[in-house]
Amino acid sequence: MRISVIGCGYLGAVHAACMAKLGHTVVGIDVDERKIAELSAAKAPFYEPELEELLEDVQQTGTLTFTTDIAAAAGSDVHFICVGTPQKKGENGADLTYVDSAVENLLPHLRPGNLIVGKSTVPVGTASRLAAVLLDREPEAHLVWNPEFLREGHAVSDTLHPDRFVYGVEDGAEHHPSVAVLDDVYAIPLSTGTPRLVTDLPTAELVKTAANSFLATKISFINAMAELCDAAGADVTRLADAIGLDDRIGRKFLNAGIGFGGGCLPKDIRAFMARAGELGADQALTFLREVDAINMRRRSRVVELTRELCGDGLLGKRITVLGAAFKPESDDVRDSPALSIAAQLQLQGAVVTVSDPKALANAARRFPELHYVQDVDSALQNADAVLLLTEWREYRDLDPHLLAKSVATPRILDGRNVLDPAKWRAAGWQYRGLGRP
Repeated sequence: MRISVIGCGYLGAVHAACMAKLGHTVVGIDVDERKIAELSAAKAPFYEPELEELLEDVQQTGTLTFTTDIAAAAGSDVHFICVGTPQKKGENGADLTYVDSAVENLLPHLRPGNLIVGKSTVPVGTASRLAAVLLDREPEAHLVWNPEFLREGHAVSDTLHPDRFVYGVEDGAEHHPSVAVLDDVYAIPLSTGTPRLVTDLPTAELVKTAANSFLATKISFINAMAELCDAAGADVTRLADAIGLDDRIGRKFLNAGIGFGGGCLPKDIRAFMARAGELGADQALTFLREVDAINMRRRSRVVELTRELCGDGLLGKRITVLGAAFKPESDDVRDSPALSIAAQLQLQGAVVTVSDPKALANAARRFPELHYVQDVDSALQNADAVLLLTEWREYRDLDPHLLAKSVATPRILDGRNVLDPAKWRAAGWQYRGLGRP
């Protein structure tokens, strides 16, 4: 099929490349000339495992092109809307400027029978509003909401081998003509048994925000338990193991640490609360305020623990922070708890050095006042304390015996509870975890 992808940021670039890999002819469209130039040269504008290799692969076949000209969407059968929905400045709600602009600019290039497929995460009710606009301008085209469920660091595999498809159509009926079109788009993963659910438009819009809110709640729950374990002298990792054996709960995402960040979970749960308020259902989501508060509290807790670890305050202490990205296998520093902690430590008088395998350039643009060192050995020289805040494998595999020779004082705060305390203590380190005795 001929497909256009409007918006070539994180979601759109991955989606465009994967649609071409599935055999479609794809044009990716974005207003950012630099981004389009990089993608056209098979260079990813951000770090995502497997993406550059995929771009090179599909562009050699001629099935994937990129442009800044929205007119290139003309002639496509299916148009995916993959633009961002950031948090409004000074508010919790989502900014739909890019979604509205993408649809408005696409309308003159539509033909009868075309499909507009929304993948952006939007407040419930957005699709119905856009469907009314489409009905007025091109009544023989259809709008569908098909939420994405990508995990940064796994986005290519999540697109090519998803765990489910959700199609939101106007009447929620299996026989809606859009369903057959999307089944053709996703024919290969569907043929391997990927589940597919057809819903109405509001339900499809709610799926992503509900899933993210549930995930955020699970993460904040175990972090709240870590606070309690600190007070009681219990071990949150063993607690998580025990409750995770209950198949109603499960062990995934019960890892206490410094909390969640990134460009999705924090802004999505806030937008979810804001939209619930607009609908008069704000009491249904009041618990998410505490989920958000617990998450933000983890950052100040790590600063407090670092002060305790150093013994005599933070002023002048040389602190090495391992990790700037909000999660491993990503260079995304949006709302990164690791980077936020590093900045707070610096504000309180510490001399902070940050290291990360992929995210230093992005981190430096966000917090230029911090000191950044790519090489881990150099970053650790003469450190008074080390903080592991993003669980990159190379940090998890560090040898505490070798590291002890580099630092001024062997003290480590394991912000992700991924290190073996006994191993580090045996190597002479003062080890501190979160919610661990």
